[in-house]
Amino acid sequence: MIQTSITPFARKLKTPLTKSQIKVLQINLGKRCNLACTHCHVEASPKRTEELSPVICSQLIQVIERFPEIQIVDLTGGAPEMNYGFKPIVETARQHGKQVIVRSNLTIYFEPGFEDLPEYCTRHQTRIVASLPCYMATNVDKMRGQGVFDASIAAIQTLNRLGYGKEPELILDLVYNPQLPVSDRFSLTPDQHKLEKDYKIFLQEHFGITFNNLFTITNLPVGRTLLHLQRKKLYASYLEFLESNFNPNTVEHLMCRDELSVDYLGNIYDCDFNQMMNLPAKTRAGETLTVAKILAAGTLDVIDEIQTAPYCYGCTAGSGSSCGGALTESREH
Repeated sequence: MIQTSITPFARKLKTPLTKSQIKVLQINLGKRCNLACTHCHVEASPKRTEELSPVICSQLIQVIERFPEIQIVDLTGGAPEMNYGFKPIVETARQHGKQVIVRSNLTIYFEPGFEDLPEYCTRHQTRIVASLPCYMATNVDKMRGQGVFDASIAAIQTLNRLGYGKEPELILDLVYNPQLPVSDRFSLTPDQHKLEKDYKIFLQEHFGITFNNLFTITNLPVGRTLLHLQRKKLYASYLEFLESNFNPNTVEHLMCRDELSVDYLGNIYDCDFNQMMNLPAKTRAGETLTVAKILAAGTLDVIDEIQTAPYCYGCTAGSGSSCGGALTESREH
């Protein structure tokens, strides 16, 4: 018999989930995107217009300039490249010696006005983390839209010609997402190391493609994935599945521990998923945070306890899941 109650995530932990020193500033530049993927937790699409404002962009640039402990500026969206502030933030971060991650859907390179992006990213040595949820065309197009696989392959080949996946300063990573479940026969993401080898062999043999790392990311019940699960009446059982696979060894490696997630309005969250579910980060005094408040405080060390929710089980199931892929070695033998 299927249980209907989920243990509150905070109660599952032996100690409160707390912040360590902030190293990552992840910025969602907006919801504008040239795609509308079925699994998108941001619910981005070509119809969305929300994006960063000049005021918030200026504040974020100040944060990047003022806080040397920030090592990584991680840009996401929507298609981050389509939203206001992309290039100014990239250039400021690189000028201050930060690594810049651009979470790209790759197909943006073929949209009018964005054809310069591969050369731009090469020039500024941005790390590209690109969605390719499968190495089979039918699966990718089903999740992301007709023709997306072929466009993605062409984009990766362009990046390879520019040195991505080959030169040490030009890192190209790919992201695997599983298909959305259509029944209660759920499964965890495959072993990351094994799947990476499969991707590399297949893409090299068929398309002459090379890349650095594959990241396996669990579909969290957030955004369009949440809506899909609710339509299929799978939401509760999927959460129960994730909880049943809770791995305490993932907790110390969770991405929320050392990052701040910022939305296009300048509000601050502990992670991108909390941002999409409107669960803001809180100060020790219980106040919500904005970029302006961080600048006024003169410190990034203003959050003790991380806000949690049932979908946190998605990041802690099996080998764990984060924007950088699996958090621990696979428990499979």
